[in-house]
Amino acid sequence: MLLGSHADMALVGEARDGEEALRLVKAVQPDILLLDLNLPKLNGIEVLQALERTPTSTRTVIVSAAVMPAEMRAALRHGARGILLKHTASELLAQCIRQVMEGEYWVGSGDVAALVDAIRAPQPHKRALTARELQIVTGVVDGASNKEIASQLNISEQTVKNHLRTIFEKLSVTNRVELAMLAVQRGLVRRSPGR
Repeated sequence: MLLGSHADMALVGEARDGEEALRLVKAVQPDILLLDLNLPKLNGIEVLQALERTPTSTRTVIVSAAVMPAEMRAALRHGARGILLKHTASELLAQCIRQVMEGEYWVGSGDVAALVDAIRAPQPHKRALTARELQIVTGVVDGASNKEIASQLNISEQTVKNHLRTIFEKLSVTNRVELAMLAVQRGLVRRSPGR
């Protein structure tokens, strides 16, 4: 019902449990899987772990009534591209789906505090970030895409991707959401005004 008013979206399947969700993803290959963490047979994290071993281009958004910090971290580590609480879904679901389809990550503003808590445990820096890497981290924190960061810094988009790979390794993170939250939590960068 929430997506019915959006002409660019169509529901292509619905599952009652985690096992059925996996079968549907393999059979239908949807662009987006909206996944609850509290499912019978296989829970949401187990579904994500199984999808990691499955060749699919489906991107997963967790839509759940509540997400504990440890669950949030596990979901992101196992490939979730978005996390949305059900009480905000009516306003933000379509926006979340579109952002994830653009290759970005989505964590609704109400979830940010829990995500910071989830990644608060100290993780040793393997090497200090360079000045250029800090500029790229600033762009990520500001919500800029790789293309926008490349334009701002007058470098190629591929160079941004290469730097991000190195940054992820240095900070022991696996995606842009973890990077942004870790950077803010550790005070590595300051958000630009108006962001």
